[in-house]
Amino acid sequence: MLGVLATHPFTSSFTGDESLNRRPMDRVIKPLQEFGAEADAREGKYFPLTLSGAIDPIPIRHRLEVPSAQVKSAVLLAGLNAPGKTTVIESVPTRDHTERMLKSFGAEISVRDVDGACEISVAGQGELEAIEFEVSGDPSSTAFLIASALIVPNSEIVVENVCVNTRRTGLFTTLKEMGADLEFLNEREACGETVADVRARCGDAVSLQGVAVPAERAASMIDEYPILSVVCSFANGESRMEGLGELRVKESDRLEAIISMLRSNGVHAEGGADSLVIEGCDGNVKGGGTVAACGDHRIAMSALVMGLGSRTGVGIDDGAMIATSFPNFLDCIASMGGDIRNG
Repeated sequence: MLGVLATHPFTSSFTGDESLNRRPMDRVIKPLQEFGAEADAREGKYFPLTLSGAIDPIPIRHRLEVPSAQVKSAVLLAGLNAPGKTTVIESVPTRDHTERMLKSFGAEISVRDVDGACEISVAGQGELEAIEFEVSGDPSSTAFLIASALIVPNSEIVVENVCVNTRRTGLFTTLKEMGADLEFLNEREACGETVADVRARCGDAVSLQGVAVPAERAASMIDEYPILSVVCSFANGESRMEGLGELRVKESDRLEAIISMLRSNGVHAEGGADSLVIEGCDGNVKGGGTVAACGDHRIAMSALVMGLGSRTGVGIDDGAMIATSFPNFLDCIASMGGDIRNG
């Protein structure tokens, strides 16, 4: 929305919940100011924020300082109302749902590789067409259900209509490397996205192996590290993840929240500035802890999934924020046989 409104000549105000108001917005503000927009934010980079859109927007050419599909999308959406061509340059490929969506609506989008970088350009002030658009299932939400089936013996689940865009399947690739029984069924195309039904199964015992996740995979699964850390807790051996610096500026310091979640439930975990090492419990996670969710929906859901496979269950201090991304999560877990209790 910041991007959409940055190139329209009126003033808008933005705020969010407690967690969103802690997230730095300067990485979005700076390129939007290049279009001619003006922003007045708390401490220069936090919500609440007042945005005055550009009166005469100009197209820009912007190189992403850190891999961020959100920043890329904001710039491309702003470029829709700027004359000429707006270009985003990314050295690490990020999720490309916005580019695919805009192309489906008739926007003039070009993507090309230049000297090892990806340049995405949009022609401004073109005509868009209304279409019937199918929004496929979110792989980040699917991850919690898939993980549940992989850490509870004698489980099987099929999640239908999941987006399996190759820039979002880092978690699925990692789970397969761990030996997970995971496959895509009924693969097809829908509105420019690859969609499939995802099936996960666990036999009589959890038989996953620790894994090394390279830094270059982080952009394709940055939101899935909390639930991956849970799966790694049930694996045999050590798991090591690199390139996680971006987790420190999510809804919480998500890396520290992950470590706290694991340790409070009997799992040994150590973190660096942008790394995480987990010693798996070979299917035998103690549990019994109450996790401080830190206002973070992914930490809350990951902790509850850990409870499904642990010996004594896992609690969270607050689950209200789960509705941020997965409002029927608790109902889904209960329908799968999970014992969810308040108190």
